[in-house]
Amino acid sequence: MLAKMKIIRERGERGKRMKAKQYAIIGMGRFGSSVAKSLHGMGFEVLAIDSSEQRTQEVVNMVTHAVQADSTDEEALRALGVRNFDVVVVAIGEDIQASILTTLILKDMGVPALIVKAQNELHGKVLTKIGADKVVYPERDMGIRVAHHLISPNILDYIELSDDYSIVEIKATSALIGQSLRELDIRAKYGCNVMALKTGDKMNIAPYAEDKIKENDVLVVVGLNNNLQQFERTFSE
Repeated sequence: MLAKMKIIRERGERGKRMKAKQYAIIGMGRFGSSVAKSLHGMGFEVLAIDSSEQRTQEVVNMVTHAVQADSTDEEALRALGVRNFDVVVVAIGEDIQASILTTLILKDMGVPALIVKAQNELHGKVLTKIGADKVVYPERDMGIRVAHHLISPNILDYIELSDDYSIVEIKATSALIGQSLRELDIRAKYGCNVMALKTGDKMNIAPYAEDKIKENDVLVVVGLNNNLQQFERTFSE
């Protein structure tokens, strides 16, 4: 264990001189392990930490390093060199007390960027007050996405930017196919902006007014939630 800690601490210190960001993910539940695996797959160095030996072993081949440690033990975190990582994600599941205490310790250690998973709004408010740089609500956000898809199968994805604004991916319906963006005049009629058009694997991030919508195209649209709903209802099949 001490040998592992020494290696990770040394690698973390070298990381300060590297251009590629290094990430430490604490909590190897469904959310934490998914984030860790994805970052490692993108080529980043990832340290996975969990208090459970079983969960640690499950991700050992998915990340750069996997270590069993108690994240509420400040000395353990310092020994692991967690403060040397560019971004630390606290993805602790049901144990809200451990989540809050870990966040406090990491903030006191001077972690450059601290992202923390919250179970609910109250938990999120506490995390924000004690210094979390960003609070995420994966279960809530996924629930919102699924709900929007259930309401309309034309909505492929939904990202809430704030209480009022969102970005949606809308599948082109028969009412849209063959028309140009100029003819649809979406901004003037619905107060929404088409940010991009997706055709298969290709993404047009700066569509022209003359670009016509083809079958199987996907529109990436941003706007007020009410305006987006009106636009989607108007062109639903």
